[in-house]
Amino acid sequence: MTTLAFAKGHGTGNDFVVFTDAEGEVDLSPEQMRFLCDRRFGIGADGVIRAVRSAELPEGRAILAEEPEAEWFMDYWNADGTPAEMCGNGIRVYAHYLIAEGLVAPERRDTLPIGTRSGVRDVLAGVSGYTVDLGRWRLTEERLVAAHGLDVARPGLGIDLGNPHLVAALAHQGELDALDLSSPPALDPAPADGANVEFVVTEEPLVKDGVARIRMRVHERGVGETLSCGTGTAAAALAFRHWGGADMPNHWRVDTAGGRLAVRMFPTEEGEHVSLSGPAEIVYRGVIELP
Repeated sequence: MTTLAFAKGHGTGNDFVVFTDAEGEVDLSPEQMRFLCDRRFGIGADGVIRAVRSAELPEGRAILAEEPEAEWFMDYWNADGTPAEMCGNGIRVYAHYLIAEGLVAPERRDTLPIGTRSGVRDVLAGVSGYTVDLGRWRLTEERLVAAHGLDVARPGLGIDLGNPHLVAALAHQGELDALDLSSPPALDPAPADGANVEFVVTEEPLVKDGVARIRMRVHERGVGETLSCGTGTAAAALAFRHWGGADMPNHWRVDTAGGRLAVRMFPTEEGEHVSLSGPAEIVYRGVIELP
């Protein structure tokens, strides 16, 4: 059997198995990914992240043509063994892992460009966590969202952050708490590649000291309900700012089941970007035999 040295990390409870394969020599099967993420028979995680040099993957080589300093690529896989474009919590954990393992030079530890399937993402290491520039975003198609515990389907606003999201506003905290997300929400029309679905309520008052405050739960495609979703957090804030109009602030506080994250919208030369800030931790390391 093959043995794999790994680390277990999380960002606000969104947890990942991370391992180093700098030269791109380890090719895990979807079945092995599912085994690693299984919470009873494996390690248990929402996804698997392979630390591989960008030069070793076709997607990574394309990244290097855009950003030569993006030495490392975040090869991210969902718990069901399917690849994903990006993960806002995962990339913070990945940056923390690269630094903790000494895989990046000290001079790169302030701002670290990382390759992903949705392009280069810059991660800034701070005193209390990490901030990732999630880049540009765009509105997509609206769809109806139905879930167990909701009396009627709700409209969901489509937000693309390199991966697809649908954000549905709920009326009050009790409605959010009553949701049963043990099965995937039904989307109409159903997107071909699925979507992450965020159910969100506002705090009272919504805006305090210039910061808007919301609370959310999320069902991630290929995973199920998770304690947190980084890009989903940003999507939720973007959706509510869109609904609120010009008077809405660009600074948001989002509470998830796994903890609190901060979202900020800011202008750049190429258009508006959105950033995500929050903690990242490595909780243990080990070695496991793969089937």
